[in-house]
Amino acid sequence: MSSTTKIEPLGAIRERVLASLRQEIIAGGLRPGDRLVERELAERFGVSRVPVREAIRALVAEGFVHFETPRRIVVRRLTPQDVKELFELREALEVYAAGLAAARATPDDLAEVERLIDEAATATEAGDAETITDINSRLHDRIVAMAGNTLLIEALEPVAGRLRWMTRRNEEWPQLLIEHRELYEAIASGDPERARAHALAHVRTNYESTVRQLFGEAG
Repeated sequence: MSSTTKIEPLGAIRERVLASLRQEIIAGGLRPGDRLVERELAERFGVSRVPVREAIRALVAEGFVHFETPRRIVVRRLTPQDVKELFELREALEVYAAGLAAARATPDDLAEVERLIDEAATATEAGDAETITDINSRLHDRIVAMAGNTLLIEALEPVAGRLRWMTRRNEEWPQLLIEHRELYEAIASGDPERARAHALAHVRTNYESTVRQLFGEAG
């Protein structure tokens, strides 16, 4: 081994494996009910079983996978109650964030959101699901950041991945784009009440769409 060869720290390996598995679940490469086997994943990633085990534990904590039996770990099957609870959280926190963003957004903040919406429009036209999901998540993160409340950001962080996983199932992309444009315009108006109203309508419409996509029924 060369003296200049760098050994990747265990924590970095864990984060790499975790990020890869999380993204596979969000994108649908790993589907509900699919089993995660430490040995197989360690071989696939070319790492020891320790960082794989730690990554799986993190996925359990984030709500992506669970122990179907004491020795069998599988990707979770989302239930109507899972969806309902997460969207109730969005309704409470993201609506509040939109009102704060309307009051506190800078011209640079608004320009960044407008740029993301333009990118989302291009991805929507191309039907690029992965890019749409990524941009839409960044857009919502940006709006929350514009609220300027660290505790609000921290409250949403533990469920951010699950929200992305869930909204990835909603493929009514042209409607999402319309709603995001309307939300942007409401925030840009500087009117917190208008921004909250549009954010609330967006979350509730998105909830209905997600339920239809996941369960084939109204919410």
